[in-house]
Amino acid sequence: MKRAKQLHFSSLWRKKPSKKRRGRPIREDSGVPHLRRAALASKFPVHVTLKTRSDLPRLRAIDPYNAICAAFDKGKERAGRLAKGHFRLVHFSVQNDHVHLVVEATDRLALSRGIQGLSIRIARGLNRLWSRKGKVFADRYHDRILRSGREVRNVLSYVLNNGRKHKRRIPKGQPDTFSSGHWFDGWKDYTPDDWLGPIVSPRTWLLGKGWRRHGLLRLAETPGAP
Repeated sequence: MKRAKQLHFSSLWRKKPSKKRRGRPIREDSGVPHLRRAALASKFPVHVTLKTRSDLPRLRAIDPYNAICAAFDKGKERAGRLAKGHFRLVHFSVQNDHVHLVVEATDRLALSRGIQGLSIRIARGLNRLWSRKGKVFADRYHDRILRSGREVRNVLSYVLNNGRKHKRRIPKGQPDTFSSGHWFDGWKDYTPDDWLGPIVSPRTWLLGKGWRRHGLLRLAETPGAP
């Protein structure tokens, strides 16, 4: 007869590994993985994209755009306690189902709180307009840190001329109506309005001056991927 194999006492009480995933569940309509975001230095601007739910009306209409701009005007600049963190909205464009932002922030925490504040204001304004309740944005925002003048110029072209990328109707010789292009002073062939609108002036060197070394923007540029 074969000798029975002796089991170690601890093996009798060992728990089976759990197949349950830790952390927040990933939404089916989310395109942004829930990974730890890269650290952010205050000298680098950031390109942020907010995507709305697929079952909501389009954003490129007068009333939704006005609601979004009202939210921008209230949340375009945010200072943390004792001025330890700062958030600034410098440029934007609104498309049918997403919003592009170019922002400045002291660090990752200031960026997160600034975007959270803007998202809440936008959601409240749109829900009030559409007489509904519930979430407006599909999931967490996507961000990209801009570390060079070339990157900044490419993103400015991508954001301010994003309507042309999506083949929207834009008046000839004018920036996209649903963007901050009317207040942008980096056009080669357009003079901006004096009023800054629901945005603030840049403070980082890259977003204020550094990108201009690579040439001013033209209204007719049709951007590709940033």
